Amino acid sequence: MKFFDPEGDEFGIPTFPRKLAPEGLATRRQLRARGLRPGGQPVVAQILWLGRRPPGTRERLVRAAYLYRLDLALPVRPMTPGLWRAHRAMMRARRTCPVCLVTYPYVIPTSLGCCSRCADAPALAA
Repeated sequence: MKFFDPEGDEFGIPTFPRKLAPEGLATRRQLRARGLRPGGQPVVAQILWLGRRPPGTRERLVRAAYLYRLDLALPVRPMTPGLWRAHRAMMRARRTCPVCLVTYPYVIPTSLGCCSRCADAPALAA
């Protein structure tokens, strides 16, 4: 198998192909699904697999997912009222156009840097 290195000789840390990680290890997403977080523990292993080819290239990208020990994982911190307020303020800032200061029900695209009306305004004036 291409990415099977349980001792970590080739990749530096124990490496496994997809779906062959040992019991007791989980990715961040798997921890979160169980209501856990890594809690500051170091990465103990990784999963490597070949991703899709970027357009115009022949090589496939090597993707990685890091694994953490389940027995050292901590519970997710609960959302306090202050954290909810901060989250709402952050989301409001992402929905507010910096040019016209209108708050939209969707997140302003970072590629434009402003709402579509403000982005199209110079094109309409020309």
